[in-house]
Amino acid sequence: MSELTELTRELVSIPSHEDETEAGDFVENWLREETDADVTRDPTGNVLARRGSGGESLALVGHHDVVPPADSQTTADGAYTVEERDGRLYGRGTADMKGSVAAAMLAFRDAAVGDTVSGRTQSDDDPADESAPELVFASFVGEEQGGIGARAAIEDGFTPDYAVVGEGSTGYSAPGVTDVAVAHKGRRGSTVTARGAAAHASEPESGENAVYRACDAVDAIRDLEFPAVEVLGEAVRGSVAVTGIDGGSAWNVVPEECEVTVDERTVPGERAPLERVEEIEGVEWTVDQDLPPMRCDDADFAETVLTSAREAQEGRDRAPELVSKPHATDAGWLAETGTTCVVCGAAEPGEAHTDTESASVEVLERCYEIYRGVAESF
Repeated sequence: MSELTELTRELVSIPSHEDETEAGDFVENWLREETDADVTRDPTGNVLARRGSGGESLALVGHHDVVPPADSQTTADGAYTVEERDGRLYGRGTADMKGSVAAAMLAFRDAAVGDTVSGRTQSDDDPADESAPELVFASFVGEEQGGIGARAAIEDGFTPDYAVVGEGSTGYSAPGVTDVAVAHKGRRGSTVTARGAAAHASEPESGENAVYRACDAVDAIRDLEFPAVEVLGEAVRGSVAVTGIDGGSAWNVVPEECEVTVDERTVPGERAPLERVEEIEGVEWTVDQDLPPMRCDDADFAETVLTSAREAQEGRDRAPELVSKPHATDAGWLAETGTTCVVCGAAEPGEAHTDTESASVEVLERCYEIYRGVAESF
């Protein structure tokens, strides 16, 4: 069993859907034992480590929290199950995203950058290059709860110049190929509330039907054009969908209130003009959640990561490509504050958050090679 497979198994086996403390302890202790990096644990529970200094910073970013496991993914005593079969590791968090976190931990340790190689300080005869980049490792908490850890770290001054976020990018251009995502959509969840005046249903004209007003709002939403942008040659198109409606109290009462839930997948720099629904009498619009999209703003950095991905997959029938993702990640929070980001990781479409979640061992090893290659060529 490879060191990466064993490290992934150990990390995946630690429950971290309600409390990430134990998983964070594991990551922190491993970094302290295996590297000479400056390792810290912030009050939110994020684990951060730094090697080198003087130049621009490159961060390998992940998260060690997971969504709640299925019954089949836990043992009787509450531990997470981890199984290896047919070249894949099965268990909650293998794909999203402890497998990529483990690959990043090893790459962070092994990459020859700055003044250390595999945790060993260079000798006085071979001094460190003061302009060499700083290599950073970060594993956040609360990604599945809207980026709690990432936002806390950013508020505390976490602002790397560049970042490779290890969320899934495998299988986008072709099955089994680990691509490089230069953009992803965000998510804005909102509520449209229509208010009217209650009345007996036998005399509907004596009231103001909130459901009718809500339906007018739905019609307005349905007529909106979806925003679209292009990022480094990749077309990214957003969407807006009404996903729920709730109104009325009884069959014989004209409803005085009706709520409509709206899911919008946002694109970098654009938003659908949902505020237009407030032009309808008695209707107001409230944003409940706004996870930012991500756009890579540096073609050279994207090409650096893509080159590393190509080298790690040399000999395959299909070479990796620059792609976009439909899902929001912590890269959105980082990009919003000025960090140049790409997403590159082991998870494939349809694996995360499932009862049969798994990750390919071969792809995990490939991610290690990509992360280490990016760090050494940065």
